[in-house]
Formats: sequence, C-alpha cells, structure tokens
Amino acid sequence: MLKKLFGTIGILCLLFSSTVESQSLLLKAKGQAENETKILDSISYKKLFNDYESLNNEIYSLKNKLEKIGFLESKLEAIQKANDSTFLALFNIGIKYKSIDLYYKGLIEKKVISNIASEVNDDFFRISFEKLEESLNYLNAALAEKGNPFLKIQIIDVLKNDDLTLKGTLVIINENEDQRTIDQIIVKGYDKFPRSYIKHYLKLKPKQLLNIKSINSKTSDLENLVFANQIREPELLFTKDSTSLYIYIEKANSNTFDGFLGFGTNDQTGNIEFDGYLNLNLTNNLNYGESLKLLYKSDENKQRTFDIKVSMPYVFGSPLGTEFKLNIFRKDSTFITTSQSAKLIYQFNSRNVLSAGINSISSNNLLENSTALLQDYKSNFYLFNYAHQRNQKFDILFPTNFLFDLSFGTGKRTLENINTSQTSLYLDTFKIFHLNTRNNIYLRLNGGSLMSDNYLENELMRFGGINSIRGFEENSLYANLFSVLNSEYRYRVSNNLYIHSVIDLAYFENQIIDVKDKLLGLGFGFGLLTQAGLFKLNYSSGNSENQEFTLSNSKIHISLSSTF
Repeated sequence: MLKKLFGTIGILCLLFSSTVESQSLLLKAKGQAENETKILDSISYKKLFNDYESLNNEIYSLKNKLEKIGFLESKLEAIQKANDSTFLALFNIGIKYKSIDLYYKGLIEKKVISNIASEVNDDFFRISFEKLEESLNYLNAALAEKGNPFLKIQIIDVLKNDDLTLKGTLVIINENEDQRTIDQIIVKGYDKFPRSYIKHYLKLKPKQLLNIKSINSKTSDLENLVFANQIREPELLFTKDSTSLYIYIEKANSNTFDGFLGFGTNDQTGNIEFDGYLNLNLTNNLNYGESLKLLYKSDENKQRTFDIKVSMPYVFGSPLGTEFKLNIFRKDSTFITTSQSAKLIYQFNSRNVLSAGINSISSNNLLENSTALLQDYKSNFYLFNYAHQRNQKFDILFPTNFLFDLSFGTGKRTLENINTSQTSLYLDTFKIFHLNTRNNIYLRLNGGSLMSDNYLENELMRFGGINSIRGFEENSLYANLFSVLNSEYRYRVSNNLYIHSVIDLAYFENQIIDVKDKLLGLGFGFGLLTQAGLFKLNYSSGNSENQEFTLSNSKIHISLSSTF
C-alpha cells in the first residue's frame, strides 16, 4: 500500500514538473525609477519565451540596444524570479549621450563624410548614437569601394565632453593591407563570350580597383543582352597577392524570325488581296556580338521593300561600333528608291546608345514620262541618333518594357543641279504600364517629319499597316509629316496567352496634294506563345476623319515571331 502511495506521488510530481517546464516564461524589464522603466518599455524587446536560455539572451540583447541609442553606462543590476513563470531584469540605465565627435583627419575624404553627417569640420564630425552603427557601416563600404574590402573602421580613445556628448578617434584596422585590384577576369559557362563586351559593355578590366558593389551592378547589365544570360552572381577568389573575378554566363538563343500575312478586300475590285513580310535577325552567331537584319516586304499596293542592316560592335577592341544599312523600295512601275547609310555607334551603357553617320539616297522615276512631282533626285544627309531601351527578359510575351528612339538628319536634295536644304526628324517610343500581374496598358508614339521648301512624291515618308496605324493597308499613306499613337489594353489570360484591344490615332499632312487628315483604327487581337514562337492575330478597321466605319475596310493581320 505504501509503495503504491509513493508511486502515485512520484507520477504527480513528474506531471507537475512537466507542466512547469512547458509553460511560457515572462520577462519584465524595470529601471531604477519610473522614467527609466518607461524608456525600457519604449524599446522593442521580446517578452515570452519557452526556456530560460532564450530569456537570458534577450536580456543581454536589450542591454546592447540601450548602448546603441546612447545609454553607454547602463548596467544590468540583477535578474530576479518574481514567481514560477515571471522574471524581472533590473537595469540602471544611467544618462543618455546624444552624440559623439569622431576625429578623422587624413583618414577619409570630407565629401564622403558629408553624406552621413550634417556637422562636418576639417578634423572631426558629429554623429548621433542612433545613426552611429549605420554610419560606420557606410564608411566601411566607402573603403571597400576604394579597393580595400578587408579594412575595418574602429573607434578608440573615447572620452567625455563637458555636455552630453563624447569624442573619439577613428582608426583603420589592417592599415598595411594594400588596395585590391581585379587581376584576372574569368568567364565560366560561355567561354567564347566576346571579351570586348567585358571591357566596354560591362566596363570591367584588369587592374581596376576592387569594388564589390560596383561589380554586382555592372554584371546585372547582362540582363539587357539578348544573346547572353547571367546564371549566378559573380564570385571573387582572393589570394595573398591577387584577386580573380569569376563571371557565370550562358549563351542564349537570340536569332529571331518574324513574319506576317495580311489580307483584306480591295475597295475597287472587291477581291481579296494579300500582303506580308519576312524579317530575319541573326545575332552573335560568330560570338562577336554582331547582328544581321534582313527584311523583305510585299504589300497589296504592289510595293516591294528590301532592307538589310549589319551592325558590328566594338570594332578592333575600341569602344566604337559600326552599322551599315541598305534599303531598296520599289513602287510598282512608278519609281525605285535606294538608300545607303553608314554610322559610328557609341554605347554609353547597357541602355543608352548614341550614333552618327551619313545617308545617301537615290531615286529613279520608272515612268516613261516624268511629272513635276515624280523625278529623279539624289539626297545626302548627316544622321544623329539616340536610343534608350529597357528590357524585361523574365517576360516572354513582352520582353521590352520601354523604348525611346530619336533620329535627326540634315542635308540637301539635288534635283536637276538644284540643291534644296532639308531636315528630317523621326521618333519611335513605347512604354508598357503594369496595372497588376494580368492587366497592362501599351502606348506607342511614332512619327516623322521631312522639312523642305518643296516636295517630290517619291521622297515622302510612308506609313500604315500592322507596324503603324492598324486597319489600313501597308505603306498606303504618304506624308511629309505624320504621327501615330497606338494603344492597347492587354489582359494576360495565362503565361502563354493574352488578348488586347486596338485603338490607334494618327494625324498626317501631305503638302503635295494639300491634305491634312486624322485617322482612327479600332479592333482587337490576341497573342499566343507556341512551340514555334509568338503567334499574333489582329482584326482592325480604319477610317479617316469624315468617313464612317465599314466592314469592307477591315484588315486581318497574322504574324509569327520565332526565336532560335
């Protein structure tokens, strides 16, 4: 009987002890006076714990927080157990120092310190204790940007001032550490990555001061390259005498094929007519970063366009690239125009490009009898171009988020030994505005102007069609001044499919026939990402300012863009 009684008591004790161990422990911090307790309560600290070790760690963490805000003389007087689950941490927090004067002369540049402190003298600067840790981290980062990643700043000889401030001296640990430079740049994954892009595009080269923050920023620009991807963050290998930078890159498919087929009803004959184009873009096939663009276009107005452009970046290892372009346009049996241009290109960074060059144009009248508005002529222009582009490679449906492309030309046209000064201006810009993950708005503005004392029909600008104002025949509109606003509301049904509206507005002037008109294109379309590429279909109808919409004016455009 006695054994059973002792056994029962033992079981109860065990259950009781388990209950005590499993219950939460409560921490309360108290000061020497009520105002000190209020200060402790204003500091965020954890109050509930599962074990005593965690509670004890939080007490010493609280003491560190006091020191960081200026209570440098704070003391933990005792830890008392109020009851089985409550512990009291008794503090004497002392006085609060507001700031510290740090003497730095000759150690760090004054302009660097001005970024973190409002009171900066030639010998010292004043910083509040709340910002002290953040400021020291900033100064350490500034040293790292100077090629000293292993140097650390420390405060020594801390003394009291007469008021509630302190003073101290900044010193550098490991002062004998030499400045680090990038001694070797090694590309992993894509061994044939163009070395000129490392030097001029990423702006990384040997003997450059080591700046880890700058390296990460520069290598992130690889995301703007169409022919390469960064597959992991760059890494540094430090040895006693050298520093090696490893960049991890993979080659990406960057060749594109784009084509479309359009058909509509001829207003005069009532027959269905077809038009279309082929656009081939070959990029970096020689591992040089070069590109070759070939365009052939045939439209329902019996117009033919042949366009070829070759771009070669960083020629002979220089920061300059070149671009050569040939364009041939034939208007049935009326005239043929040939345009040849050559440019020098300078790429400031991954997004901004500036180019300058010359453009030579020659046009021949194919009719037996010349007219006053259709004659042989030659033109020569000096060209200037600026382009800014922002890519979003993570989005397969819409890989480019923003484009701004502005071209300016000045020159003269020669007609029967008479020279006429001319100026040209072209703009193409668009932006995608993301409303949320499924909805966005696409806006594009493109236009041009040819400024001259008089005009010929075969020198006017041509627009209209899927890449201009939709609902009109390809290149069916001639103008010396035009502007087109394309807008789409896009709804992403899935990662592979989106539907969109078509609302296009245009204004153009043709001084030859004294026409000024406004145009409107309305419709809808969709884009579907297939294994073959991005398939697009647009249905749109266009009319002029004083014309009603009719289904007979509607156009259906089908295109397929493939990357390989």
